[in-house]
Amino acid sequence: MNYLNEKITKVYLSPNLEKENCLEYTKKACEILTKNGCTIFADESLKDLFEGIVFGKPEDLVPQCDIILVSGGDGTILKHAKKYSAYDKAILGLNCGRLGFMATLEHDELHLLERLCEGSYRISERMLIQADVTLSSGEEKSYTALNDIVFMKSEGCKIADFCVTKEDAVVSSLRADGLIFSTPTGATAYSLSAGGPLIEPEMQCIEFTQICPHSLFARTMIFTSDSSLNVTFSSKGSGKVILTVDGVDEMHITESDSVLISKACGSVKLVDITGNSFHNSISKKLMTPMKGV
Repeated sequence: MNYLNEKITKVYLSPNLEKENCLEYTKKACEILTKNGCTIFADESLKDLFEGIVFGKPEDLVPQCDIILVSGGDGTILKHAKKYSAYDKAILGLNCGRLGFMATLEHDELHLLERLCEGSYRISERMLIQADVTLSSGEEKSYTALNDIVFMKSEGCKIADFCVTKEDAVVSSLRADGLIFSTPTGATAYSLSAGGPLIEPEMQCIEFTQICPHSLFARTMIFTSDSSLNVTFSSKGSGKVILTVDGVDEMHITESDSVLISKACGSVKLVDITGNSFHNSISKKLMTPMKGV
């Protein structure tokens, strides 16, 4: 994690107003930032909701800003983090949802926004993974994920036998409902629910977890970030597998297709102004204190 002393003076605002209380929390954040000398920028579609803000088109405003304040839940932050990574801008996530592992700021911590203007914050850099799909027709498609890439059997697929290889060596060959390939950031998402371990989010590795494997010995595996993992499957009949990227169903995979999982170019930068946000989130949101302790 990089420590910075550069004072933030320009912030781009990107709220998910469908989230309950998001507008209220975002306005409070703007008040604090403006009071401390920051200029706020936002899409012109928000003109009727906010005052004292510079409005315009994102492609014109984002390059001018120091960071991007995204308010909403983890899904919102996930979506915008990949969207704005092309601008090489750090994201500060304000949690307006429930667990909020990607958000480093809770709505009751808004006063800490002053630290941005003092230059008292850190940047956490997160790796991305990609799925390069080669279809039986020869067509190729590529998808990038910050959290995970998931293979899940579709409704018409009663049985799916997956095979994962690395450099032509079989890593895993098993029957399962699906497979999860996760970044360290995504280790607290679907992979965790499927029995995968927690990983410090700034590590560089690829996590592989099976979903409901038909085996007594299936375990999560961790691969180095320079690994390339090839995934194929077979099934009875004409069953297909759904390829999901960061929670979004992207396409159906057939037995004749193959998918290569590897580390993607670039990264996502997240702003931390609370200090050790990952471990604090784990303690607060996943670990229930024992009674009497």
